[in-house]
Amino acid sequence: MVLIQLLLPTTFPTGTTSQDAATALSDTRRELTEKFDGLTAYVRSPARGTWNAPDGHVEQDDVVMVEVVTDVFDRVWWRSYATRLAARFDQKSIHVRALPVEMLDEQSHE
Repeated sequence: MVLIQLLLPTTFPTGTTSQDAATALSDTRRELTEKFDGLTAYVRSPARGTWNAPDGHVEQDDVVMVEVVTDVFDRVWWRSYATRLAARFDQKSIHVRALPVEMLDEQSHE
């Protein structure tokens, strides 16, 4: 099994005329729930990400983490979806990571 984590911004850059971040997040949650039959979104306390911009000043975003678990990591689909999300959230890129996981439930054999 694979745990896929996405970091999504909670606000858009100043001056953006796109849909608001809450609507973008809601659309994303709906799409991922339909495709993967569920998700977890950590939305109560946004995390703060910081990085050095090319011009040398420090940028920051408040982000939420969204997770889905699936049997197989489809790298091509996730690359395409991350590109769509970047446009939706008015970002250069969206951080997506995939981690192998072992589920401990009644169906486990060990």
